[in-house]
Amino acid sequence: MRGTQATKRAAALGSAGALITATLIAGAVAAPSASADARHGQDRETRGATIAAARAAKAGIDWQDCAADWGLEKPIQCGWVTVPLDYAKPYGKQIKLAVDHIGNTGTKKDRQGALVYNPGGPGASGLRFPRRVTTNNPLWTNVSKAYDFVGFDPRGVGHSAPISCVDPQEFVKAPKLDPVPDSEADKRAQRTLAREYAEGCYERSGEMLRYMTTPNTVRDLDVIRAALGEKKLNFLGVSYGTYIAAVYGTMYPGHVRRMIADSVVNPSREKVWYEANLDQDVAFETRWNDWQDWIAKNDAVFHLGTTRAQVQAKWLELRATAKKAPIGGLVGPAELISFFQSAPYYDSSWIPVATVFSKYVAGDTKALVDAAAPDLTDTAGNVASENSTAVYTAVECTDVKWPTSWKKWDRDNTRLHKDYPFMTWANAWLNLPCATWPVKQQTPVNVKSGKGLPPVLIVQSTRDAATPYDGGVELHKRFKGSRLITEKDAGSHGVTGLVNPCINARVDTYLLTGKVDAADVTCTPHATPKP
Repeated sequence: MRGTQATKRAAALGSAGALITATLIAGAVAAPSASADARHGQDRETRGATIAAARAAKAGIDWQDCAADWGLEKPIQCGWVTVPLDYAKPYGKQIKLAVDHIGNTGTKKDRQGALVYNPGGPGASGLRFPRRVTTNNPLWTNVSKAYDFVGFDPRGVGHSAPISCVDPQEFVKAPKLDPVPDSEADKRAQRTLAREYAEGCYERSGEMLRYMTTPNTVRDLDVIRAALGEKKLNFLGVSYGTYIAAVYGTMYPGHVRRMIADSVVNPSREKVWYEANLDQDVAFETRWNDWQDWIAKNDAVFHLGTTRAQVQAKWLELRATAKKAPIGGLVGPAELISFFQSAPYYDSSWIPVATVFSKYVAGDTKALVDAAAPDLTDTAGNVASENSTAVYTAVECTDVKWPTSWKKWDRDNTRLHKDYPFMTWANAWLNLPCATWPVKQQTPVNVKSGKGLPPVLIVQSTRDAATPYDGGVELHKRFKGSRLITEKDAGSHGVTGLVNPCINARVDTYLLTGKVDAADVTCTPHATPKP
C-alpha cells in the first residue's frame, strides 16, 4: 500500500515499475498480556521485546534540540530510542530509532500522556507530527492541550538505521520504462528490473532485510512507549499506520489506552499484501473517475472537457505523447502516473494536478515538467525517496509469502488492467520484487482482539483509493468493541486531517475522554475542493 508516500514512490522504481506508505519506572515493565503470550508462545522475540522495553523504560529519552537539517523548529525536541535489530537476541546488535516530541500545550493537570503517530508507507517518517502544534493546526488544538505529540522514524526509515536498495541518483533517473507493457519483451524487461531491485536490496541492506517486518516495528513501538515513560500507548495510525495499529492491538492489547486507525489497510491474512494491492487497483480507478467527473463539472476553469470521457481522452492523448517522446526529455508515462496518482489519493491534490494538466493542454509544457520530472539536484530529497521505496519494498516483501509464479502475476494483472488501467501495471511492477525476495518471508499476524483491548476508533471514507473501504470494515469486525466512523461518498486518504466537524468532534471526544458513540456513525463527506 503505497500509503502516504505514494507520490514519492510513484514512478520511482520505474525500473522496478516504481511508481508508484504508562509509566514504567526504574526498569519495571508491564509484560505483554496473557493472550499475547499465549499467541506468541512466550517465544524468544516476545521475551526479547520485554527485555528491550524494560531497558528503555530505565534509560528514558535524552531530549535535545533537533539537528538543524532535520527541519524541526523549537520547541520540538529530538532523541533516540535503542532497540535490538533482532528481538530474538535482545543483547545482540542494537539500532537507534529517531523520535521527536513537543509537550502538551495545556496545564500539567490537562496532560494525558503522549500521542504517538505513524503516517503510513511502509517507509514514511512520522517526525513532522509535532509540527501540527508549532504550525497551529486548528484541528489539533484541543488534543494538543492534553497530549505531548510524538513522532518517530520506524526502523529502516530516515534517521533510524536507514536502508537502501539502489543508488539514489540512479533511482531518480528519468524517464523510466512505461509501466503498461505492449509486448512480452516489455514484461521481461520489467521482470528483470524487479529481480535486480530485490538483489540490490540484499546487497546494500542485507543485514537489515529479514528484520524489516511489521511485527518488529510493533515491538519497536512498544519499546518507544516504555522509553516515553508511558504505561499504555495512545496511538494514531494512518494508512499503513493502521496495520501497525492492528498488529499492536493484537500483540499488546493490554498496553493500549487510546487507538485511532484512519484509512485502514485490510488486516486479513488473505489480503496482506498481494491481494490488498490488487484491491487497490480497482479503488484507484474509481477515485480517478471521481476526479475526472469533478474536472468535467469545472470545465469553465480547466477546459479539459465537459464529460469524464472527454477528460479521459485528454489523459490518454497526454500519455501517448509522453510515450512517443518524453516531455522535456524527462516525463514519460511512468512519471505521469507518479504525478497524477496524487489526485485519486488526496482531494488536496485535485486543484493543483488539474491546473498543471490544464496548463499543459493550453500549451504550457514547463508547468508539467516542473511538477512531474524528478529534481536530479535534490540530493537529500532523492535519498529520502529511494529510502522510502526501499522500506516499502522490504516490509511488504518480508511480512508475508508472495506468489512466486510469474504466470499468476501476469494473469491477475492482465485481467485487472482491462477494466482498471490507471494503476494496475504500475502497482504490479512496484511489488514484483517480492516474487524473488532474497530473505525468508514471514507468516502474518492473525489480527484479533486480545484481553484488555479498549474500544478502538476506526475512521474510513467509502471511496478511498489507497486503502479501500472493506479494510475498515474488516478491522472493525476483528476488534470487538471498536467503533467505525464512515465518511460516505468521500475518498480522500487520511480522514482525520480533513475538516469535517462530524469526524473532528468525535476524534477529539475519543482522545480526550475515551468515549465512543453507542453505535457506528456515518458522516456526510467533507467539502469538495472548489477551484
